[in-house]
Amino acid sequence: MPSSDARDSPPAYADLIDRYRRISNLRQASMFLNWDQQVMMPEGGTPGRSEQLSAISATSHELLVDEEVADWLAAVASAALSDEQAANVREIRREHERKADVDGALIEEISQVAAENQEIWQEAKAEDDFELFAPRLERIRDLGIERAEQIDPEKPPYEVMYEDGHPYISLETMNALFDRLREELPPLVDEIRSSGRELATPFEGEYPEADQRALCEAALDFLGYDESRGRLDTAPHPFMAGNQFDARITTRFKPDDPLDALTATIHEYGHASYQLGLRQDRYGEPVGQSRRSIHESQSRFWENHVGRTKPFWEAFLPELKTHLDGVEDLTAQEAYEAANRIYPENLIRVEADELTYHMHIILRCEIDQAFVEGDVDVDEIPTLWNEKMDEYLGVTPDTDAEGCLQDIHWTSGFAAFQGYTLGSIVAAHLNHAIREDLDVDGLVRDGEFDPIREWMKEHVHRYGQRYETPELIEMATGEPLTADYFSDYVHEKFTALYDL
Repeated sequence: MPSSDARDSPPAYADLIDRYRRISNLRQASMFLNWDQQVMMPEGGTPGRSEQLSAISATSHELLVDEEVADWLAAVASAALSDEQAANVREIRREHERKADVDGALIEEISQVAAENQEIWQEAKAEDDFELFAPRLERIRDLGIERAEQIDPEKPPYEVMYEDGHPYISLETMNALFDRLREELPPLVDEIRSSGRELATPFEGEYPEADQRALCEAALDFLGYDESRGRLDTAPHPFMAGNQFDARITTRFKPDDPLDALTATIHEYGHASYQLGLRQDRYGEPVGQSRRSIHESQSRFWENHVGRTKPFWEAFLPELKTHLDGVEDLTAQEAYEAANRIYPENLIRVEADELTYHMHIILRCEIDQAFVEGDVDVDEIPTLWNEKMDEYLGVTPDTDAEGCLQDIHWTSGFAAFQGYTLGSIVAAHLNHAIREDLDVDGLVRDGEFDPIREWMKEHVHRYGQRYETPELIEMATGEPLTADYFSDYVHEKFTALYDL
C-alpha cells in the first residue's frame, strides 16, 4: 500500500513508489530466506533454496527494469516533488538505469550460483579444500564481470562492482583512505610489538555455549535491544538481517573465548539498531532504507566506541560475572584490557583486534581487485593471501581454511570488503561528533543508552537514503568525510593502553 506521501503526489510518482515497494518486499523475502539458509535450514535444502532465491531475484529484476518504470521516471522528471520524493526518485532512477541493460537470465543465474556457493564454500572450508571452491569462485567472478559490462561497458568491471555498494564514495577516495592506513597502522602495530607491554588475559579454560549465549542475551538486554522486533541465533559467520520491524542478530561461540561472541553480538546489535531506527512510515521506499555504505559505521560504533570502552566494562562487569564461572575476581580494567588486546598473530578477520583488522580488509581488497582484473589466477590466491598476511601482519596461515577460505563474501561476489574499513572511519567521525553533544562515557557507565540511540536516529537513521553518503556524513558530523578522527582515536587509545 503506498504511503500517504505517494497518494498525494503525481500519479506517475505514486505508481513508481508502489512498484518499488513490491520490489522491496520481494528483496526482504529473499533476505529472510537467506537468513533461514544460514541459521535454520536443513543441510539438504540447498537445491530448492537456490531456485527460490533465483526466482525472487529474477522477478525483482523484471519489475525494476520494466518499461513502465522508465515511463514513470520520465513523467516525474520535471514534476514538483518534495525533497523526500525527489530522493526516492533519484535512488530508484539510479538503480533502474544501472540494471535496465542487464539480462534477467543473468541475474537469475548469479543468484542461483551464489546460493549454491554457500554450501560448497562451507564444505571447502570444513575440508580445507580450496580446489573444491576455486571453480565456483571463477564462475561467480565471470558472471559478475558480465553483469558489470552490461551495466557500464566504459568502466572497469571492478569499479562497477564497487559502486553497487558504495555509490557516492568513489573507489579513488576509498583507495586514498587505504593508502593512509597502510602508512599509519603498521608502524603503530610495530610500536605495540616492541613495547613489551602485555595486557590482561583473564579468560582461561572453556566456557559452555549455554553460558556464553546467556551472556550475549544479557548484553542485548543491557543495551536495550527490542526483542519484540528481533532475535538472537547462531550462524557460521555472524550477520544481521532485517528491516525497521524485524532486525535479527546472529553470533557464534568459541569455547575458549567468550569475548569473541560478546563483541560479535554487540557489533550485530549496531547493525540492528540502524535498521530499527529507520522510519516505519517509509518502509519499502529508499528514504526508509539504510545505506550499505553507512551500515558498518553503526556496528563499529557500538562495538568499539561503546562495547570496548572502560565505562562499558565498569557497568557490564557484574553481568559477565553472573553468567561466566571463574571470573569472580576480574576487574573492569582487566576486562577492558582483554577486550582491546592487539594480537597481530591472529589469522581470522572476524576475530581480529580493532587495529590490525584493517590490514585484513586491505589485503582482501587487493586480492579481490587483482582477481577480477585478471592479474591473478584463481590457483594463485592461496599463495598470494599468505604472502600478504606475512607482509601486513607478520603471520602466515597453515591452512586455507584459516586463510583465503575463511570469509563467506566471495560466494556471492566482489568489492564488498571496503565498507568495513569505511565503517570504522565513519564510526570514529560520528563518535567525535556525538561526544560534542553528549557525555557518552557517563551514559554508558550508567547503562543509559537511549540518548545515544536517539542521537544516532536523529542524525543518521531517520534519513534513510534521503541524502547521498558524503552529504549525510557531513550533516551528521558537521564536516566532510575524513580519516583524521579515526587516526587520532587509535593512536590515543593504544598509546595509552600500551604505554607507548
